[in-house]
Parts: sequence; C-alpha cells; structure tokens
Amino acid sequence: MQIPFFDILLRRRSFHIAKNEQQINNAIRDAKVRLIGSDGEQLGIFSGADALEKAYDEGLDLVKISPNADPPVCKIMDYGKHRFEQSKREKEMKRNQHIVETHEIRLSPNIDAHDVEFKMKAARKFLEKGDKLKITIRFRGRQMAHTELGRDQLLKFTEALSDLGVVDKQPKLDGRHMTMFMSAKLAPKPETKKKTKPLENVETKETTKE
Repeated sequence: MQIPFFDILLRRRSFHIAKNEQQINNAIRDAKVRLIGSDGEQLGIFSGADALEKAYDEGLDLVKISPNADPPVCKIMDYGKHRFEQSKREKEMKRNQHIVETHEIRLSPNIDAHDVEFKMKAARKFLEKGDKLKITIRFRGRQMAHTELGRDQLLKFTEALSDLGVVDKQPKLDGRHMTMFMSAKLAPKPETKKKTKPLENVETKETTKE
C-alpha cells in the first residue's frame, strides 16, 4: 500500500539546512524529479511523492543534487553520513593548505659574521616553508650618513638567498629603517605531523632530510 505523501513528510527525520546547502526530503516540492538510486543507478522519472516514498522504504534521504536540471535530479542517500564525510574532506583540505606568513629578519650596519650566519639559517628555513621575508636594517646616530652601506648589506644578504627566494621590493629607506621583501621561489614542502621546535632551537638542532 502506498504511503500518503504528507504522512511520509511527517515521519521522515529532518535536518537543519542552511540556505546554500542541498534540499532534502520534505523541502523538495517538485512535481517530477529524475531519481538516482543509492547505488548510483539511474531509476528514471518519478513524482516527488514516489521518490520520497522510495527513499523512505530504504531508510534513507532524498537529496536534490541538480536543482537547475529539467526535471531536477535527486539521489537517495544517507544525508547525515554525506554531510559528515563532506565536512571531513573540507577539514582535511584546510589542514593541508599553507598559510603564507611574513617573518622579519633584523640586521644592523655593524652586525658580525656569526650573527649574519645565524639569521641566514633562519631566513632559509622560512623560505623553504614558502613564507615571505621582511629584511630590515636600523640606522643609529651617525650611521644615517652612510645608508649606502646598509643597502649593500641587504643586497648581499638577499643574494645569498637567491636559490630559494626572489626579491619583491628593493631596499627602501623609511626614517631610520631600510627594508626589502622576499618571497619563496618554490611551493612549500609538505609539513610532517611532528611538532615544530622553537626557532632558537631549530637553528642549531634540526636537520633537514634530503
């Protein structure tokens, strides 16, 4: 015996559906729909009531997947499971996305070679991750009379990183600060699940596998 249409609507489980999500079950008001079975089989044209009844008989939901088709296309599925798997995929994609950050590397006109080497290692690690660099030199007192020395130091520093990065902006003097920017050349390496060590420890202890 065929179950009355409105009786089906009352007995079906319901979900809160946002405006940008698919219509399901009693939200589908179309007189005719093209129906796809839960196994992906094309079942043909059904009335809205018959399609919903068929989904009800399988203990599943009727979901409109192509609302602009003529007639609209609906599929029988477990909508709760479908939403869970979709949310899981979106979270996985978001987790794999790399958010580009800008890290500042501070130099000085009279910085010694050891400090330059330390900051160079940090800069290389940032570029290897796909991040950007803001490299800054601050001039003090009489150093303002020889800003060209700071410019040369910035250019020398970025030249040593040219295998990993490209210069976005040439050195620019703003007050007592001269700054230039670099971006990574290559796509960032996929991150492992291991916890990242603090920068001060990374410089001396972390090794990179080839």
